[in-house]
Amino acid sequence: LQLVESGGGLVQPGGSLRLSCAASGFSFDYYAIGWFQQAPGKEREGVSCISSGGGRTHYADSAKGRFTISRDNAKNTVYLQMNSLKPEDTAVYYCAASSYYSGSDYTGYMYWGQGTQVTVSS
Repeated sequence: LQLVESGGGLVQPGGSLRLSCAASGFSFDYYAIGWFQQAPGKEREGVSCISSGGGRTHYADSAKGRFTISRDNAKNTVYLQMNSLKPEDTAVYYCAASSYYSGSDYTGYMYWGQGTQVTVSS
């Protein structure tokens, strides 16, 4: 089972990035996927998640109105579109898979990617 994040980079405040999480080695369309961020010196925290079929989503308060999560099960990929980025969004972003969708509860994720760095700075 493998999850690989991509799409991170350096962006100016107010800019946008689209992160991708590509999955392989498991029945991707049976799993909920979550995005997490870990800033330097801080604990990892949930940003957004999406159910296996894509019909349910959850956003942390910090992401509401700026980030959009989506998935393409035909491509085994989940996306996180991040707009209006702020310096406080700077973090390593991870995607993870869970066998069940749990909305605001980000504790049940079993499989993790290696992360992609997002830096928001002028």
